[in-house]
Amino acid sequence: MSPKVPVHIIGGGLAGSEAAWLLAQSGVPCVLHEMRPIVATQAHQTENLAELVCSNSFRSDDKETNAVGVLHEEMRLCGSIIMQQADLTRVPAGSALAVDRETFSEGVTSKLKNHPLVQLERGEVKPHDISDWNNVIIATGPLTSSTIAEEIRKITGSESLAFFDAIAPVIYRESIDFEKAWFQSRYNRGTDSNGDYINCPLNKVQYEDFIDELLTTELVEFKEWEKNTPYFEGCMPVEEIARRGKDTLRFGPMKPVGLTNPHTSEQPYAVVQLRQDNKSATLFNMVGFQTKAKHGNQAKIFKSIPGLENAKFARLGGLHRNTFINSPLLLNQTLKLKTDMRLRFAGQITGVEGYIESAAIGLLSGYFAASEYKEMDYQLPPRTTALGSLISYITQDASVELFQPMNINFGLFPPLEKSKNPNEKTKTLKGRERKTALAKRALSDIKLWSYRYLKELHSS
Repeated sequence: MSPKVPVHIIGGGLAGSEAAWLLAQSGVPCVLHEMRPIVATQAHQTENLAELVCSNSFRSDDKETNAVGVLHEEMRLCGSIIMQQADLTRVPAGSALAVDRETFSEGVTSKLKNHPLVQLERGEVKPHDISDWNNVIIATGPLTSSTIAEEIRKITGSESLAFFDAIAPVIYRESIDFEKAWFQSRYNRGTDSNGDYINCPLNKVQYEDFIDELLTTELVEFKEWEKNTPYFEGCMPVEEIARRGKDTLRFGPMKPVGLTNPHTSEQPYAVVQLRQDNKSATLFNMVGFQTKAKHGNQAKIFKSIPGLENAKFARLGGLHRNTFINSPLLLNQTLKLKTDMRLRFAGQITGVEGYIESAAIGLLSGYFAASEYKEMDYQLPPRTTALGSLISYITQDASVELFQPMNINFGLFPPLEKSKNPNEKTKTLKGRERKTALAKRALSDIKLWSYRYLKELHSS
């Protein structure tokens, strides 16, 4: 590819800004397209790049026992502009990383506008523009314009996914009580001899109490710009289903037919099923339990279910307007669209949740694009790292049929290796010890990767 042809990045949010910065720092010219202020959105208040529309928090900065904090540190080691500015504009928030959102976005904007290899173009990109470019990163986020959303739908062959995306909670398997729960598929028709689903039984009283809690719990209120977006009928919030009748859930997601509780030898009155959510079987999602209940209420309600009293949540349920593609189906491991290799996707549109997760995928898209531009070998970040686990989830680990957006969490990391010394007793680490070991491994591996590949890319 001619070095005179820049990489085009569509979207000046966290992911687009991160991609532009890595490209520019690698000596690759790029054009960063941001439609604001020429075309406004219903959520943004300024024309700044990387504007934080919702919270001013990047969540936990604990790099020893929290997966988000590990991702923060990995991004720092990789030269992230988002983390640089977050650290510079930090405000008191305990162990969390919160920022002065105005000075944060102003800082990102200033650094990119003043970089000689970044050309900032204001205005909405049109479909014919995309067809004329040979190296494109699409980082348009959850508020993708209708024009671009329709073009993405045409390019991918998928239906547009701009709707209220109701997400089911995901639970760590190790926190489920199998003195009450059990593995079984309905009528024993699973692919696993032990059953494909974890089942949590409820008797009549427990079920009726559960429904009452669902119907009275406090729900997330819609933002003004979200109110006219319809529900996706195939992903209806569990509270909405319960409102259709007290037994609706018992004849829907909570139906007990074809199941026998091995602890009692009886069919339960109702059942909550959990389905494996990742290849390593450390995470299980609550089948049919998409919810718009507030997070604090969710934990209380779902912990009333037998077997889930001590549940640890990798992800609580949520409900928001979203635009994302089915990345495990559509993208290769370098975030390229399999059917059109001119195009990469980055940020929240790939199916990651959270500020830093979006920025992380932006950084990786920039790394892949820069490596290709300079005709250099690339290497995926190690699977043991937060960056590696995140990109692995959206491109290959998640189910194509069940793909839903995900935050970074330790459930996405590969398990720790067992001791190879036959004379040494093996110990299964749990809780804080396990998290600490996973974090230590991740940061050690990312240091080697960033030194070997990013340093070489920047200096060539």
